[in-house]
Amino acid sequence: MKTALVTGSSRGVGKAIAITLAKEGYDIVVNYVRSKSAAEETAKEIEALGRRALVVKANVGDIAKIKEMFETIDEEFGRLDIFINNAASGVQRPVMELEEKHWDWTMDINSKALLFCAKEAAKLMEKSGGGSIVSISSLGSIRYLKNYTAVGVSKAAVEALTRYLAVEFAEKNIVVNAVSGGAIDTDALKHFSNRDEILEDAKQNTPAGRIVEMEDIVQAVLFLTSPGAFMIRGQTIIVDGGRSLLV
Repeated sequence: MKTALVTGSSRGVGKAIAITLAKEGYDIVVNYVRSKSAAEETAKEIEALGRRALVVKANVGDIAKIKEMFETIDEEFGRLDIFINNAASGVQRPVMELEEKHWDWTMDINSKALLFCAKEAAKLMEKSGGGSIVSISSLGSIRYLKNYTAVGVSKAAVEALTRYLAVEFAEKNIVVNAVSGGAIDTDALKHFSNRDEILEDAKQNTPAGRIVEMEDIVQAVLFLTSPGAFMIRGQTIIVDGGRSLLV
């Protein structure tokens, strides 16, 4: 049975991706760091679909915890076919208020995690002939967003890593890409001091006529893990209804 790991899948976009992959027939590794009850609820929903769900607590900014998580996946499933690098965190402050600990925390969870999770994922994917890796990025990686310096730079690193991993993992038959979404009205957006302004801008200035919904991101991820995306390598697909095309 094919298996997928979705980091940060106890809620939000990560949960939506995990549920959709379960509907597609994958057993799911539900990763969380704080919300145990939410992770267990996600697992119940996956099991209700007739799939296996393994709940693993691991801070993906910690390499030792990453290794433990993948050892558990290997013991329980013996394979991994899809890795969705979704877990994210970060300190949102103006540049002059950023401290070293803020920078390190943000870069560890958002950037370092991709490199070291991808290395462990590749070892498992090779066992079954290949796989897919998709990271979740954001438009702050390529354009200025207020108080978003640390997170934006960490997401830019994710997109650069996506290109490097795509080339080096190609010989392992592993397809690597990323999805960058526009503003979505999720719990994560509540951490933005200018949340209302962001949502209003998206509503008024998105050519597609509406703001991005979670399902839009999920469907892009689903496509990038499908056979139809085999020749798409190292790309960051922007899903924003055309908002980033305007000034």
